Amino acid sequence: MIKFYEKRKIFFAISAFILALGLIFIYVNGVKLSIQFKGGAILKYSYEGEIDINKVAEISSDVLNRITEVQITEDIATKSKKAVLNLSGNSGLSAEEQDKLNEALEQEFSENNLVLAESNVVEPFIGKTFLTKGIIAVLISSVMIVLYVWIRFKRISGLSAGIAALLALFHDVLVVFFIFVIFRIPLNDSFIAVVLTIIGFSVNDTIVIYDRIRENKKLFPKMDVEELVDTSITQSMTRSINTTVTTVLSVLVLYIFALLYDIESIKFFALPMAFGLLSGCYSTICIAGPIWVMWQKRKKSTV
Repeated sequence: MIKFYEKRKIFFAISAFILALGLIFIYVNGVKLSIQFKGGAILKYSYEGEIDINKVAEISSDVLNRITEVQITEDIATKSKKAVLNLSGNSGLSAEEQDKLNEALEQEFSENNLVLAESNVVEPFIGKTFLTKGIIAVLISSVMIVLYVWIRFKRISGLSAGIAALLALFHDVLVVFFIFVIFRIPLNDSFIAVVLTIIGFSVNDTIVIYDRIRENKKLFPKMDVEELVDTSITQSMTRSINTTVTTVLSVLVLYIFALLYDIESIKFFALPMAFGLLSGCYSTICIAGPIWVMWQKRKKSTV
């Protein structure tokens, strides 16, 4: 049996280090919102040969009078290249502005066969609405999880179990958020999708452990709460790890596929998802249980 509660300070220190590292990267890299959340436009131009992205950004800024970030993406399978222009702003891009930009770029890079391949425009109010609704969805799901655990696990003090599970989920959400920051991935709809998926996956693992705690409490009613949780987690740990490893491997295959064929939406989902799954396994085993034990011990000491 592994002494999870006894080693809780080590686990908490690891989590504190991860969170501190994330805060450092926020300070260094900043938090980027995608066009989907703050409005603007994304233009993708296919081209041949080599182009100067600084020149592309300069032309775009001169024509549209807004700051432009330019990145080059390459499809490993077809070797085709695209220049991706990110134009953030308080308004979308009109057809006249887009035509004017196309003309200026095609004239400057006439030898590169520059062609507009994709255009996405989002009005700012739409982005703000989408972001607000995404945050509300995460909050509602968190509240529902606490209520569900509270009702289902009354025998083991359901409210404390629900709050412990919620703290573990909050840990996982922060890890996913920091992954977006560390890898300079703009927060977009993939962030909301990853967070909601991780919440469901992580709480499922936590409920399995709570079920084992409830069963062991029936079998060993006089067992100390610390030993009860350590035993239950040890019994469930192999299942949690095996499930996480197989799922992470599947997600990594998905990420490699997206990397090879340059599918940004899948890349921005799969990479944070893999880290979120690992965090969910860690928080379920090392965070939720020890926090619940601390709550129970504190409650007994105040009685």
